[in-house]
Amino acid sequence: MKYIYFVWKNLGRKKIRTVLTILSIMIAFLLFGLLRTMGSAFEMGAELAGEDRLISIHKISLIQPLPISHIAKIAGVNGVEDVTHASWFGGYYQDPKNQFAQFAIEGDKYFSIYDDLVTLPDEQLQAWLKNRIGAVVGRATATRFGWKVGDRIPLISSIYPQENGDRTWEFVVEGIYDVKDEHADSSAFLFHYDYFDEAKSFGKGTVGWAIVKVEEPEQSARIAADIDALFANSFAETKTSSEKDFAASFAKQFADIGLITTYILSAVFFTMLLVAGNTMAQAVRERIPELAILKTIGFSDFAVLNMVLAESLLISIIGGALGLAAAWLVAGAMASQVAAFMPGFAMDVSVILLGAILILSLGFLTGILPALQGMRLTIVNALGRR
Repeated sequence: MKYIYFVWKNLGRKKIRTVLTILSIMIAFLLFGLLRTMGSAFEMGAELAGEDRLISIHKISLIQPLPISHIAKIAGVNGVEDVTHASWFGGYYQDPKNQFAQFAIEGDKYFSIYDDLVTLPDEQLQAWLKNRIGAVVGRATATRFGWKVGDRIPLISSIYPQENGDRTWEFVVEGIYDVKDEHADSSAFLFHYDYFDEAKSFGKGTVGWAIVKVEEPEQSARIAADIDALFANSFAETKTSSEKDFAASFAKQFADIGLITTYILSAVFFTMLLVAGNTMAQAVRERIPELAILKTIGFSDFAVLNMVLAESLLISIIGGALGLAAAWLVAGAMASQVAAFMPGFAMDVSVILLGAILILSLGFLTGILPALQGMRLTIVNALGRR
């Protein structure tokens, strides 16, 4: 700390070069913060998935429906505590840009199976069960559009027209559900399957997937195999997996976000090592005679090493801190816009801690070679370069 004056003055020698280097590091850590936050949001669904729930879909693909008769048969499998179903609606509100998840579900069974994640006041639940066109919406979506209980909401389905050809479906908000974990999905729009199945123009008597609650989580693999064996060689074979595996595979349909972000960030930080390393090497080369003078008047080799290394760390810390702060602000601003697809989109403390480690690592790696060069300088050879 006693050499901070020298460090600060040296950074100001080439102001434009220093500023450009700091901005480069700032952009790198802005990308780091946003990409890591996005990767964590995609993985969050799998982390919150219940150990006692299975998801059963059509063996061909998720978009292939299952006959509703499968639900009663699954309920009879040994070890199944309860079973319900859900179907993707595929609609939007007012404008195609206003996308969010909408599911046709089965009464209060859905909330019973997901009671570890979502909460809904009982009076709202009862009001919803009594209203054929009633809907329950997550807090995030209700806040996003300013909806409240009693509002009539028209949704335009891009998949399911009604029997009369009209693609506009009208619902009444009877409840707003909250989540017990801040990273859980609070953006879904839930409505009655019976109303949906009666009014849609095709696909009657089918559901999107089955949600199975098992009595003993350790028996999940056996129960999944029994369910799939039950429908083997039928016209609608199933593929059953744990909810965690299902959530992870669903996220990877978009791409392996974790792997992609790792590749991108590796390329970014390799580039930053070259940029910042070259900056520090150039700065030391320009000051070789001055470093020799410092040694002449009594500065030790170790003191010279510390000063050069401190310059590199200071540049990295300033740029990295600005980048992480910018990423935090941008992530906060984006959260409401991407809540429908990434409900857990928020910069976690772990991202900031990892960023801090990378900031220090970048500063050390880019400064250590020039610092060693300065430390090893001999006074005679260095002064001879004047």
